Amino acid sequence: MIFMLPGIKIIDLKKNPDERGSFTEIMREDWKDLLGEDKPVQSNFSITFPDIVKAWHRHVRGQVDYYVVLKGTIKVCAFDEMTGELTEHVLSGDKMQIMRVPGHYWHGLKTIGEPSMMIYFVTKLYDYQSPDEGRKPWDDKTVVPKTINGKATDPRVGKPWDWFASPHK
Repeated sequence: MIFMLPGIKIIDLKKNPDERGSFTEIMREDWKDLLGEDKPVQSNFSITFPDIVKAWHRHVRGQVDYYVVLKGTIKVCAFDEMTGELTEHVLSGDKMQIMRVPGHYWHGLKTIGEPSMMIYFVTKLYDYQSPDEGRKPWDDKTVVPKTINGKATDPRVGKPWDWFASPHK
Protein backbone atom coordinates (compact mmCIF):
# COMPACT_ATOMS: atom_id res chain seq x y z
CA MET A 1 0.00 0.00 0.00
CA ILE A 2 1.24 3.48 -0.85
CA PHE A 3 1.44 5.85 2.10
CA MET A 4 -0.80 8.83 1.43
CA LEU A 5 -0.92 12.23 3.06
CA PRO A 6 -4.05 12.51 5.23
CA GLY A 7 -7.13 13.17 3.10
CA ILE A 8 -5.66 11.85 -0.15
CA LYS A 9 -7.65 8.88 -1.42
CA ILE A 10 -7.49 6.70 -4.52
CA ILE A 11 -10.16 4.25 -5.55
CA ASP A 12 -10.33 1.92 -8.52
CA LEU A 13 -13.20 2.58 -10.89
CA LYS A 14 -15.23 -0.23 -12.42
CA LYS A 15 -15.13 -0.35 -16.20
CA ASN A 16 -18.13 -2.22 -17.60
CA PRO A 17 -17.31 -3.48 -21.12
CA ASP A 18 -19.76 -5.04 -23.55
CA GLU A 19 -19.99 -5.55 -27.32
CA ARG A 20 -20.81 -1.85 -27.82
CA GLY A 21 -17.83 -0.47 -25.89
CA SER A 22 -17.71 0.30 -22.17
CA PHE A 23 -19.27 2.41 -19.44
CA THR A 24 -17.56 3.68 -16.26
CA GLU A 25 -19.06 5.68 -13.43
CA ILE A 26 -16.42 8.24 -12.44
CA MET A 27 -18.26 10.21 -9.73
CA ARG A 28 -21.34 9.48 -7.62
CA GLU A 29 -22.61 11.52 -4.70
CA ASP A 30 -23.26 8.31 -2.71
CA TRP A 31 -19.54 7.35 -2.70
CA LYS A 32 -19.14 8.54 0.90
CA ASP A 33 -15.87 6.60 1.41
CA LEU A 34 -14.35 8.88 -1.23
CA LEU A 35 -16.34 12.09 -0.89
CA GLY A 36 -17.16 12.33 2.81
CA GLU A 37 -18.94 15.67 3.00
CA ASP A 38 -17.38 17.07 -0.20
CA LYS A 39 -19.78 18.33 -2.86
CA PRO A 40 -18.12 18.67 -6.28
CA VAL A 41 -19.60 21.71 -8.02
CA GLN A 42 -17.56 22.08 -11.22
CA SER A 43 -16.09 19.64 -13.75
CA ASN A 44 -13.12 20.42 -16.01
CA PHE A 45 -11.44 18.67 -18.92
CA SER A 46 -7.70 19.04 -19.53
CA ILE A 47 -5.36 17.90 -22.30
CA THR A 48 -1.67 18.07 -21.44
CA PHE A 49 1.24 17.43 -23.77
CA PRO A 50 4.11 15.03 -22.92
CA ASP A 51 6.71 16.13 -20.33
CA ILE A 52 4.66 19.18 -19.36
CA VAL A 53 4.64 19.91 -15.63
CA LYS A 54 1.71 21.80 -14.12
CA ALA A 55 2.88 22.63 -10.60
CA TRP A 56 2.92 23.85 -7.88
CA HIS A 57 -0.36 25.26 -6.66
CA ARG A 58 -2.72 24.99 -3.71
CA HIS A 59 -6.17 26.15 -2.67
CA VAL A 60 -6.26 27.99 0.66
CA ARG A 61 -10.05 28.37 0.88
CA GLY A 62 -10.86 24.66 1.18
CA GLN A 63 -11.16 23.40 -2.40
CA VAL A 64 -10.68 19.66 -2.95
CA ASP A 65 -9.72 18.26 -6.37
CA TYR A 66 -10.67 14.86 -7.84
CA TYR A 67 -8.60 13.61 -10.81
CA VAL A 68 -9.50 10.93 -13.38
CA VAL A 69 -7.18 10.26 -16.32
CA LEU A 70 -9.11 9.15 -19.40
CA LYS A 71 -6.15 8.72 -21.76
CA GLY A 72 -2.41 8.69 -21.26
CA THR A 73 -0.49 8.74 -17.99
CA ILE A 74 0.20 11.42 -15.40
CA LYS A 75 2.26 11.55 -12.22
CA VAL A 76 0.42 13.46 -9.47
CA CYS A 77 2.33 14.78 -6.47
CA ALA A 78 1.07 16.42 -3.29
CA PHE A 79 3.44 18.04 -0.80
CA ASP A 80 2.79 19.00 2.82
CA GLU A 81 5.19 21.84 3.53
CA MET A 82 4.55 21.55 7.30
CA THR A 83 5.76 17.93 7.57
CA GLY A 84 7.88 17.56 4.43
CA GLU A 85 5.82 14.54 3.34
CA LEU A 86 5.25 14.02 -0.38
CA THR A 87 2.74 11.66 -1.96
CA GLU A 88 3.47 10.55 -5.53
CA HIS A 89 1.00 8.48 -7.55
CA VAL A 90 0.68 7.58 -11.23
CA LEU A 91 -2.78 7.72 -12.79
CA SER A 92 -3.43 6.15 -16.19
CA GLY A 93 -6.27 5.72 -18.62
CA ASP A 94 -5.27 2.04 -18.68
CA LYS A 95 -6.27 1.62 -15.02
CA MET A 96 -9.26 3.76 -14.22
CA GLN A 97 -8.91 5.38 -10.79
CA ILE A 98 -10.06 8.56 -9.12
CA MET A 99 -7.69 10.46 -6.83
CA ARG A 100 -8.81 12.91 -4.13
CA VAL A 101 -6.35 15.72 -3.30
CA PRO A 102 -7.20 18.17 -0.51
CA GLY A 103 -6.33 21.61 -1.85
CA HIS A 104 -4.29 22.79 1.14
CA TYR A 105 -1.39 20.60 -0.08
CA TRP A 106 0.92 21.97 -2.75
CA HIS A 107 0.12 19.75 -5.72
CA GLY A 108 0.81 19.31 -9.39
CA LEU A 109 1.19 16.85 -12.20
CA LYS A 110 3.40 15.79 -15.07
CA THR A 111 2.29 14.01 -18.24
CA ILE A 112 4.35 10.94 -19.07
CA GLY A 113 4.59 9.57 -22.63
CA GLU A 114 1.69 10.47 -24.92
CA PRO A 115 -0.61 13.48 -24.40
CA SER A 116 -2.96 12.97 -21.46
CA MET A 117 -6.66 13.65 -21.18
CA MET A 118 -8.03 14.22 -17.73
CA ILE A 119 -11.35 15.19 -16.24
CA TYR A 120 -11.30 16.70 -12.80
CA PHE A 121 -13.95 17.74 -10.34
CA VAL A 122 -13.60 20.52 -7.77
CA THR A 123 -15.60 21.44 -4.69
CA LYS A 124 -15.51 25.22 -5.23
CA LEU A 125 -16.51 27.20 -8.30
CA TYR A 126 -13.59 28.98 -9.95
CA ASP A 127 -13.71 32.67 -8.99
CA TYR A 128 -12.35 34.68 -11.92
CA GLN A 129 -11.97 37.88 -9.81
CA SER A 130 -10.35 36.18 -6.80
CA PRO A 131 -8.98 32.73 -7.67
CA ASP A 132 -8.36 30.31 -4.80
CA GLU A 133 -4.83 29.54 -5.89
CA GLY A 134 -1.45 29.99 -4.35
CA ARG A 135 1.37 29.34 -6.81
CA LYS A 136 5.03 28.31 -6.79
CA PRO A 137 7.21 27.60 -9.83
CA TRP A 138 7.23 23.97 -11.00
CA ASP A 139 10.93 23.77 -10.09
CA ASP A 140 10.65 25.59 -6.73
CA LYS A 141 13.71 24.72 -4.62
CA THR A 142 11.72 24.86 -1.35
CA VAL A 143 9.81 21.65 -2.19
CA VAL A 144 12.22 19.26 -0.45
CA PRO A 145 10.55 16.03 0.68
CA LYS A 146 11.57 14.37 3.96
CA THR A 147 9.59 11.28 2.92
CA ILE A 148 8.07 10.09 -0.35
CA ASN A 149 5.07 7.81 0.02
CA GLY A 150 6.14 7.28 3.62
CA LYS A 151 9.72 6.26 2.81
CA ALA A 152 12.68 8.25 4.09
CA THR A 153 15.05 5.92 2.21
CA ASP A 154 13.98 7.06 -1.27
CA PRO A 155 17.13 8.58 -2.89
CA ARG A 156 15.09 11.66 -3.92
CA VAL A 157 14.48 12.58 -0.24
CA GLY A 158 16.31 15.66 1.08
CA LYS A 159 16.71 17.24 -2.36
CA PRO A 160 14.61 19.80 -4.21
CA TRP A 161 11.85 17.92 -6.04
CA ASP A 162 12.84 17.01 -9.60
CA TRP A 163 9.83 16.15 -11.77
CA PHE A 164 12.20 14.58 -14.32
CA ALA A 165 14.18 12.32 -11.96
CA SER A 166 13.92 8.60 -12.60
CA PRO A 167 11.33 6.94 -10.37
CA HIS A 168 12.66 5.03 -7.39
CA LYS A 169 11.68 1.38 -7.09
